[in-house]
Amino acid sequence: MPKIKNAKILIIATDGFEQSELDVPRQKLAAVAQLVHVAAPKERKAKDSITGWQNHDWGKPVQVDAELAEVSTSLYDALVLPGGQMSPDTLRQSPEAMKLIKAFIAEGKVVAAVCHAPWLLIEANAIRGRKATSYASIKTDMINAGANWVDEPVVADQGIVTSRNPGDLDAFVAKIIEEIEEGKHERAVLAA
Repeated sequence: MPKIKNAKILIIATDGFEQSELDVPRQKLAAVAQLVHVAAPKERKAKDSITGWQNHDWGKPVQVDAELAEVSTSLYDALVLPGGQMSPDTLRQSPEAMKLIKAFIAEGKVVAAVCHAPWLLIEANAIRGRKATSYASIKTDMINAGANWVDEPVVADQGIVTSRNPGDLDAFVAKIIEEIEEGKHERAVLAA
């Protein structure tokens, strides 16, 4: 079982991520893991940062470590997907983002999504038949995609971690750490 101190974690997002849903996991995981990187699509990488959304307005920029097209699952043990409405909606239309998310899922690595980021799991066909949660406004999307949706702060099903909102971030990060330390998760890869 890998220890969190040896873990390498990737966060993918683009402009419009919910500020706390990237900042809190990045800070808490960086305090215990070996490495935490932020990756974004190429057009965002060109400016070396992405900008969050906070309190109904643009938030703070976050430094980007790599562009999505340059990232490989082989370096990382887990993937974190921050929410907010804009970032997940943009990323689910990105072939590079979806290819990477599907690769993490197929390899049995931990994939964690909070708030609206489970939209990316829907797009990857990764939640059908799994227990999951999300921001309340996408509950119907989750159910229609085949999830066994529950209103709980955090849910893990075979290494796929989902959480509802910024108020659940402590539980979300704790569950990510727990799932990483459990190691690779054997899971059926669902047909698209």
